[in-house]
Amino acid sequence: MDIKQIQDLIKFVAKSGVNEVSIEEQDFKITIKTNQAPTYVTATVPAQAAVPVPAAPAPAPTETPQPSAPKSEDTSNYVTIKSPMIGTFYRSPSPDKPVFVNVGDEIAAGKVVCIVEAMKLFNEIESEVSGKIVKVLVDDAQPVEYDQPLFLVEPK
Repeated sequence: MDIKQIQDLIKFVAKSGVNEVSIEEQDFKITIKTNQAPTYVTATVPAQAAVPVPAAPAPAPTETPQPSAPKSEDTSNYVTIKSPMIGTFYRSPSPDKPVFVNVGDEIAAGKVVCIVEAMKLFNEIESEVSGKIVKVLVDDAQPVEYDQPLFLVEPK
């Protein structure tokens, strides 16, 4: 089972309302348990310890929109670089190294823009578009969800 399938399974379980799902294959076992409290996923792979990973949060109660809410900036002409997985967002390869990209930097498709750490694996996230970084949407060392916007890019 690959990370994409696990992410899809987490989304499905979070939306379905079931309390527990267990899947067991030849050398892989995953159990997803949900409650009203936060959901956690435990995955066990041979030669590795079980690692709890925060999953999708329970949906928040809906609130009535406030009429005096400020208008958000028009981002329709920007391309969004999104997180391909759940993990921890890092702007640089290590604390003593410079960040991959800053606001105003020109990037090419395939350039590494950040790292998302998931289960002790550091995954380089590459841009799929050429352009200029307009905004960094996540603070360094913050948790990110699957498909969460990370950067806004003004395409060339």
